[in-house]
Amino acid sequence: METPPEPRWLDAEERQTWLSLVSFLIKLPGALDAQLQRDAGLSHFEYQVLAGLSESPDRTRRMSELAALAEGSLSRLSQVVSRLERRGWVRRTPDPTDGRYTLAVLTEEGWAKVVATAPGHVAAVRTYVFDPLTKAQQRQLREIGTRVTRAVDPDDSCPGDRAR
Repeated sequence: METPPEPRWLDAEERQTWLSLVSFLIKLPGALDAQLQRDAGLSHFEYQVLAGLSESPDRTRRMSELAALAEGSLSRLSQVVSRLERRGWVRRTPDPTDGRYTLAVLTEEGWAKVVATAPGHVAAVRTYVFDPLTKAQQRQLREIGTRVTRAVDPDDSCPGDRAR
């Protein structure tokens, strides 16, 4: 029987980097969620759904595409869209080109919510992510994010890649 290879343990510098990344991954979403809850009564995921629709042609997108864009499962998205429908911000309709799909459509009220919410959200993103970094560090962060995302999911692209 073959002995399994020895694990590639993290050295001291790698461990510090890892712990810093873990802290960042835990604290940033919480801070963004808190700002959106406080200022707009929305979760970060709800805002991502509304913003994703606001940037889509005709403010409309297939639910499956919207789930991928918002980095959530279709079942989670369905629950969130139901809440957004009750608030009058989104409506669902069958896809006229293929009835097997359902479209999510941002309503005028939903558009107004995005327009009212976006400035505060962008200010929080700027405060937490961009203001502490130099332009060179921002480019490095983008490259690091892209590389890590590709390592985790080689078939996916970062949202920043999708915008290009």
